[in-house]
Amino acid sequence: MAAVTFSLVIFSLLLLVKASSSSLPADHLQILHAERQIDLTSHIVRVYLTLKVENIRDAPASEVLLAFPPAQFDRLALVKAAIAVGKKKKKSYVTLEVNPTERPDAPNGTKYYAVSLLKPLAKGESTTLEILYILTHSLEPFPVEISQSESQLVYYHDSAIILSPYHVKEQATLIKIPSTKVESFTAVQPSDRAGTELRYGPYEDKHPYSYSPVIIHFENNNPFAVVEELVREIEISHWGSVQVTEHYKLAHAGAKHKGVFSRVEYQSRPTASGVSSFKHLLAELPPRVHSVYYRDDIGNISSSRLRTNLKKSELLIEPRYPLFGGWKATFVIGYGVPLQDFLFESAVGARYLNYSFGCPLADTVVDKLTIKVVLPEGSGNASVKVPFTVDQRSETKYSYLDVIGRTVVVLEKKNVIPEHNVPFQVLYNFNPVSMLAEPLMLASAFFLFFVTCIAYLHIDLSIRKSNP
Repeated sequence: MAAVTFSLVIFSLLLLVKASSSSLPADHLQILHAERQIDLTSHIVRVYLTLKVENIRDAPASEVLLAFPPAQFDRLALVKAAIAVGKKKKKSYVTLEVNPTERPDAPNGTKYYAVSLLKPLAKGESTTLEILYILTHSLEPFPVEISQSESQLVYYHDSAIILSPYHVKEQATLIKIPSTKVESFTAVQPSDRAGTELRYGPYEDKHPYSYSPVIIHFENNNPFAVVEELVREIEISHWGSVQVTEHYKLAHAGAKHKGVFSRVEYQSRPTASGVSSFKHLLAELPPRVHSVYYRDDIGNISSSRLRTNLKKSELLIEPRYPLFGGWKATFVIGYGVPLQDFLFESAVGARYLNYSFGCPLADTVVDKLTIKVVLPEGSGNASVKVPFTVDQRSETKYSYLDVIGRTVVVLEKKNVIPEHNVPFQVLYNFNPVSMLAEPLMLASAFFLFFVTCIAYLHIDLSIRKSNP
């Protein structure tokens, strides 16, 4: 804790030296108004940032830089930007392209994302950007160990002043916490607390790279559900079904449990005992699922309930034991879905699978997600369309009656959050004649077997003496 605080102080001092060395912004933009809302009600930190940006130089500006401290940059799971188009009732938002970038004059290892504007800003023009960025593993449990009857307290580190490479004329920050129990928070005047909200600002005329570290120590009993590794295998069969198998390594990433676990106390005092633990999870599955199973290394787990309708299916699963901080569980979820709901044919004749990326468990972080799409034997020219960056490779899998093996498209991504649950497509070419390979192989095998039997019955293999 002391080391983290010291590093934040050093970071802010270095940024202050950088800012004081020049009273003018390093770029040709300035921020007229900035408003930031930080949602700490879950273990996933969501930050909503509104920036009104103005071009103050003669050259047109085509992009806006977002600055992040190095520690925060490494925990970014998603950065999105949008701009409002139209007025009042006809107002809509257009998504902007956001990409990581670098600057040679970045102070103290500051990292950047560049937001590309729809059209360049001329001198004197302004526009308003809506930014969303999401952080994982940013809440630090303290104490790091708690007993079964204690609540979970966490630290959150940030800055009261928005880190920006531009001069900010006016800004304010609102922080939302899950409960009214706040042990302490850093006061940077003007600042105020009311119920479950903390407000910093408004602050005026802040130089580029201004930084004022704050630490908030508060109660957060939400389950810190983290899937350390999820391997999902999607096997396509053109005979009418898509089979999905998901292997989970689940952990509770909150304050570690200390002492002895009492199930009697846990069940008799559910509102006071183990308030930060979780004993069930909700998985949102596609509609019209069938053949659903939930098991672990021991065998099938019957403590699950499946609810289905025309729009979605919900599987409420309950591990064999409640999960406290530091505890882990491994299990497998499998199910089938109709082929016609997820496999389509493009205008050029290619087949493509349209399925959801991400993890079906609600409000979880996946440290490493691996998706394996097993294509039918004989498929070729596989390609992938994913709306964000993933690692991709291919491999070959052999199953029953396979001759040349099945192409497997493997997608990997780290730091996956619920916002990544968006459709992705896997396109491939397939000749329908290939579907006859396995039936013909079976028919040929049976034919050869019966021919062999007939030949065996009609061949005389006995040893006889020849007649003189």
